[in-house]
Amino acid sequence: MGTQEQTAPRARGLKAALRDFAELVAFSHTVFLFPFALAAVLLAHRVRPVTPARLAWIVLALVAARTAAMVMNRIADRRFDAENPRTQNRPLVTGRVTPAQAWSYLALACAVFILACWRLGPLCLMLSPLALAWVLGYSFSKRFTSLSHLWLGSATALAPLGAWIGVTGSFDWRILVLAAAVSLWVAGFDVIYACQDLGFDRRRGLCSLPARLGLGRALWVSRGLHLGAWAGFVALAPLFHLGRVYLVGALALGALLALEQALVAAKKANIPMAFFTVNGVVSVLFFLVLALDLYWET
Repeated sequence: MGTQEQTAPRARGLKAALRDFAELVAFSHTVFLFPFALAAVLLAHRVRPVTPARLAWIVLALVAARTAAMVMNRIADRRFDAENPRTQNRPLVTGRVTPAQAWSYLALACAVFILACWRLGPLCLMLSPLALAWVLGYSFSKRFTSLSHLWLGSATALAPLGAWIGVTGSFDWRILVLAAAVSLWVAGFDVIYACQDLGFDRRRGLCSLPARLGLGRALWVSRGLHLGAWAGFVALAPLFHLGRVYLVGALALGALLALEQALVAAKKANIPMAFFTVNGVVSVLFFLVLALDLYWET
């Protein structure tokens, strides 16, 4: 009986710790990253067949890099998060995750990322410090540039680029088109997301396009970024010899991006729906139509 009574609190404590960690790194937002990285794996598979072991190391590298980036962001913004009503319940602010724990998570994630890159080959290992510096550096970008949205986009775009190199062991300029499309897509919806904090960013002197340009003009920038992203998605078809299934999917992606912009234009309160729901569908749909097209053509 005593053992069971002791085990139950430990189990609840572990469950709470895992829940707090998942909230710290915004685990649900991985839906924005992984479908595009896995799509790059499918495209790279045409150049060099991917083995299960290599795929596992790629996934581990992606998880580690994203974890490091999110933890660094929470550490860097802890003071601002504590002052912003929208973010005051984040684990690092409330104390559910301590600074020491956060730094430990960051160190472990960086170590795992470098290990995975080492297992993926010399080029991945050589580029790993640069990749880490870029994704971790984003956390400080809002302090000095309104182009922080593009920084976030380019950091996210390293996922498909890295996945390609992880499979092939080499670079191909065509994958830059996918990386550019992902970068513009992420930057576009990050501008929308930042509209929630327009007033707070101005009061605290933080740089963001909504704070600098105002809501209306910032949303027009977001629309332009998403138009560029959609053009990049379409351009992948001739570059990688994709067929009708993909092109129909690309039209659907354009419609979803237009829906996202329409939701925000209609009512600012729609930002959470536009940010998470619509963009989650965009990323998953992109992967599915690409996978179906590649399967259909084989």
